[in-house]
Amino acid sequence: MIKIIAALALAVTASSATAETIEQRIAPCLACHGEKGQSETESTPSLGAQPAPYTLIQLFMFREKLRASEPMNEIAKALTDDDLRTFSDFIAKLPKPPPPADAGDPVRMQRGDALARQHRCDACHNPDFSGKDNVPRIANQREDYLARTLSEYKDNSRQGYDGSMADVMAQVTAEQIADLAYFLARVR
Repeated sequence: MIKIIAALALAVTASSATAETIEQRIAPCLACHGEKGQSETESTPSLGAQPAPYTLIQLFMFREKLRASEPMNEIAKALTDDDLRTFSDFIAKLPKPPPPADAGDPVRMQRGDALARQHRCDACHNPDFSGKDNVPRIANQREDYLARTLSEYKDNSRQGYDGSMADVMAQVTAEQIADLAYFLARVR
């Protein structure tokens, strides 16, 4: 794994210095996050249509090691502020992740929808969960990534730039996290 991380970091650094187009420069990112930002890699988020301000903040946090994820910290460390803005703007223009073909179990979808309403997810993430400004798109995100992220906010192992998600997740059970992730991954 360390060799893969080092190779990706070298590829991003080299491509940043020599590539002419953003498409060439972002290719190493899309190797993990999926072609056109649609991840097929376990526990790796889809980036398509993430709001540019949100992505900019996340890339900055990775670069400055304010958010710990070894592959991302290594890859982002060589990026300039202009690179962060360029990558964020590009990612925002990628297509949004489509919902899975399977609409999901109606009972779980109903439970997840009720939880999303109860915890007012739509207040920050928009009624369609598309995100806005510094708030991420969570609609049709990978279910495994959503479940892990929500669990990390609950146990305070994922630090954000404000405490609102930890506050929201404090009373949510593991079973409810599973239903919420299931729903958000399939929302139409």
